[in-house]
Amino acid sequence: MKEAPVDAAAIPMVETRRPSALGDYLALTKPRLNFLVVATSAAGYYLGATGSIDALSMVEAVAGTALVAGGAAVLNQLYERDTDALMRRTRLRPLPAGRVAPADARIFGLALSTAGLTLLAARANWLSAALALATLLTYLLIYTPMKRRTPLSTIVGALPGALPALIGWTASHGSIDRSGAALFAIVFCWQLPHFMAIAWLYREDYARAGFPMLPVIDPDGRRAGKQAVYWGFLLVLVSLEPTFSGLAGRTYFVVALVLGVALFGLAVRFAADRNEGNARALFYGSITYLPLLWIVMIANKL
Repeated sequence: MKEAPVDAAAIPMVETRRPSALGDYLALTKPRLNFLVVATSAAGYYLGATGSIDALSMVEAVAGTALVAGGAAVLNQLYERDTDALMRRTRLRPLPAGRVAPADARIFGLALSTAGLTLLAARANWLSAALALATLLTYLLIYTPMKRRTPLSTIVGALPGALPALIGWTASHGSIDRSGAALFAIVFCWQLPHFMAIAWLYREDYARAGFPMLPVIDPDGRRAGKQAVYWGFLLVLVSLEPTFSGLAGRTYFVVALVLGVALFGLAVRFAADRNEGNARALFYGSITYLPLLWIVMIANKL
């Protein structure tokens, strides 16, 4: 639910045409990021179920999570509309471009968040609703202000970014256990190499807006490369945990190991030679890695 560690489907492109009013409000929810939230929470729900899947309950849990994520995205953009106006890739967003009034965005974001929390509490359980609330508050009250102050915000932002998997898990499972924690850890570690690639690609934009990302305060990129390697290595380890906890089998173990080593190799290559090509390879490798891992984990549970 945060923008950077989980910026999921593709590198954002500068908008070239004026969208409709409906399109502006949809854009405020960051639909590409929300697609990852939907997929992650749905995977968590399926993997956490101990019996047959209730399709309606699953849709309600995923919808509640998506509504909270969308509301958080709107409120985040409301807070960052001044810095968004300074960055090439965000200056044409609805708020900095003046197509949506701040007061309207505030009402919209609060309405989406409240609807999502209510849906989770009423149709899933209080634990999943509490995790969604923790996601919202961590994203807006801790991560978003930290982005202007310290590069540590990236690690903090990975917390709300990883919680959708756990929200989906608890909606069907009813509790947090070793396997649910493993899903959270996988998404948490995955976000850091993913975002190091984005931060390097858009380092000039972040510098223009005054965000002290690692490639901004360390223009050589050595620290960003080291972070990508460190978290890529941890990802290899935590991605194997579902086999040890009994959530997935041997086939998953082999595929997870291959995928993890491949992504780790991209992180090592980026750290050794920090150029745009290697950063893009790491970015695209990361957005390929996660859906493949979910697919194999789900298939290996069938």
